[in-house]
Amino acid sequence: DQGLFEELREAFGKRGVPAMIIEAAVPEIEAAANQLLRRMTDGRMHVRIETQRESKEAELREVLDILISDELGTRAYELYSGGEAFRINFAVRIALSRLLARRAGAQLRCLFIDEGFGTQDARGREQLVATINSIQDDFDRILVITHIDELKDAFPVRIEIRKTAEGSVFNLT
Repeated sequence: DQGLFEELREAFGKRGVPAMIIEAAVPEIEAAANQLLRRMTDGRMHVRIETQRESKEAELREVLDILISDELGTRAYELYSGGEAFRINFAVRIALSRLLARRAGAQLRCLFIDEGFGTQDARGREQLVATINSIQDDFDRILVITHIDELKDAFPVRIEIRKTAEGSVFNLT
């Protein structure tokens, strides 16, 4: 019995079935994230997810490294600008959401994007709006929260909120 329990412990430990599940999901996450990143960066940026790294002792260790590349090469996430980091985050989060929804047999219900446009230049905003429009069929609702007036016409329906002396008032347009 002890031998069986040891086998089960190993099979369901971090190097067993969970690692196999992650390993199987990585290509799908990478492909979906890269599809969105290509659209938002004119093909400049690329994400690669590594799940193993060789240790100093020449043994393979389980890791989860997200490597980002652009025309300057592969560098640490922290070295990308705020706008680039937002696009990377957006792409990876949408890719993960799609994977989880597909595996659960569920529809992606709602996506909230809160103030992501302030980090973008004009071209980045255009690409982000186009990307949001390209994924709108994946969600029942997409709610974009922004204070940037030039984006008002980018979306067909708006809820505008105004502060007044009596409290906040909204207007649906």
